[in-house]
Amino acid sequence: RRLNRRPPVTLLDVFQQHVRRRPRHPLLRFQDEVYTYQDVERRSNRAARHFSHHLGLRPGRTVAVFLPNEPTYVWTWLALAKLGCPMACLNCNVRGRALQHALAAARATIVLASPGEWLPPPLPPPHGGGGGDTA
Repeated sequence: RRLNRRPPVTLLDVFQQHVRRRPRHPLLRFQDEVYTYQDVERRSNRAARHFSHHLGLRPGRTVAVFLPNEPTYVWTWLALAKLGCPMACLNCNVRGRALQHALAAARATIVLASPGEWLPPPLPPPHGGGGGDTA
């Protein structure tokens, strides 16, 4: 079969379509809280403005996200998608050297984490001279 020639549909496109069609329908339930499509749209727009104005995020800038499974993760992801920033998802249960490795592999210039979350220092550069990527 031939691929459709239309631009591909992203999850952000689908989300925004639902926001237009059913803004007051529940999208997310977390503990005793319910968030509608409209709630999540507003929160993700607010987060996108904050990330753009206060962190200087621009399209193409990779952002590592070190957040637990909670609603903030959803609107953070949507905000980054709206800004055109690739998101490197870090497992918030990983610590130590494994987390250092994940941070280095992400090549992100910014890490978003929960308040008070401790992140390890970056790994030292590999030994062996050359300065170039050997992978």
